[in-house]
Amino acid sequence: MFTSPCAVGVPLTLQGRLVPRGSRGFPRRVSVLPRIARCAAGQNPTGPATSQSLAKSGNGKLSLTDLASPALPSHGAARATSANFEVGVMFAPIEASVAATRAALAAKGYGDSELFAVARAAAAGLALAFAYTAAKKDLDTPGRPWMDDTTVGREYDAWTEERILEYYWGEHIHLGYYNDEVMRKGAGTLLGHKAKDFVEAKLDFVEEMAVWAGCGENTPRTVLDVGCGIGGASRHLAKGFGVGTDVTGITLSPKQVERATDLAAQQGIPNVNFRVMNALAMEFPDNSFDLVWACESGEHMPDKAKYVQEMVRVLKPGGTLVIATWCQRDDRAAPFSDTEKVNLDYLYKEWAHPYFISIDAYAELVDGTGKMQGIGTDDWTMQTIASWRASVWAGVWDPLPVFSKPKVWYKTVRDIVCLERMHRAFDNGLMQYGMIKATKASR
Repeated sequence: MFTSPCAVGVPLTLQGRLVPRGSRGFPRRVSVLPRIARCAAGQNPTGPATSQSLAKSGNGKLSLTDLASPALPSHGAARATSANFEVGVMFAPIEASVAATRAALAAKGYGDSELFAVARAAAAGLALAFAYTAAKKDLDTPGRPWMDDTTVGREYDAWTEERILEYYWGEHIHLGYYNDEVMRKGAGTLLGHKAKDFVEAKLDFVEEMAVWAGCGENTPRTVLDVGCGIGGASRHLAKGFGVGTDVTGITLSPKQVERATDLAAQQGIPNVNFRVMNALAMEFPDNSFDLVWACESGEHMPDKAKYVQEMVRVLKPGGTLVIATWCQRDDRAAPFSDTEKVNLDYLYKEWAHPYFISIDAYAELVDGTGKMQGIGTDDWTMQTIASWRASVWAGVWDPLPVFSKPKVWYKTVRDIVCLERMHRAFDNGLMQYGMIKATKASR
């Protein structure tokens, strides 16, 4: 019998049932490429309120509608606002008049030429200060908010065509997995690539997620990858499970489907296909898939409840749902501070995220469908946090692709700023890396 690699910690109670939560930072095995194949073979491998806390229903508990609703009033806004990001820089007033300055210089034996040199230097300093202020204000003001149902598809079309994201992140547009040993060797630092290759860490993440979902116990014959990107995880699962398993990946981006399909053909993987489809209104019949896999797609969903409900709907009885997603901390016990709200607002609006919810809120949404059992959650912040800075350092070591594309270099600078702010948000506990799994009850 397969045993989950995570330790069991404090249980979460959902409608009378206990949901085990794995301990944060528990030491995990180093992944290797063939693990999924071994698992498949049956081998055991070695809105209106400012926060959720203010949106409670009359009985003091959050309803499912509350859980799926935005935490900040800016969520889903029709347009971006920079009101929270105004930066003011105060300069000491220049009190001395030109005459007084000339007199002071003359007393030291200097003439008008020196005065003009001082004036030019002062002007250059002021211009530099204003340029810095303007640049900082621009970088602190999010510029790619979620606007409507077409936003995510358009953004990923652009990223796919630019190829910068694929160049640095590889075929997997998600974070990597780093165990404690690799972290001790400096993963995520300037020299961290020597401890763990950034792209290899993403392959490890897919395998660790598959093991955590219980794929070592049963080989799924039909798999759905919800929010597949350019198909990295879909192809890896298809290769790992073998030709007896059919994998389907869906995304809102036609360019991603085109690229994913091309890569599958190049790599000779016949048991995977990709389709443009809205995860909130999937075209599949009920009970279609043995495994529904959702890796870092929930962040972009404007309706978290519908997102969960649709995945549960297309899951076969006895099948497994596994979700990996960026989450904000649960604010019911401790509401967000004003600073946290500003930071969250930036993270929402820079990378087209309508809003985030907590790990526990996801678990409650899964439980609220009334069709799932064995719900488990975990926080993989410690196992993934090195990815943010590893992505930045990858560009530092190999900057030519960015500077060879003048049209995208400033966008890349903005991405670097967002990557660092993401790292800090996960590091200080404002954000968490949520893992949620459950099994659909048999009829």
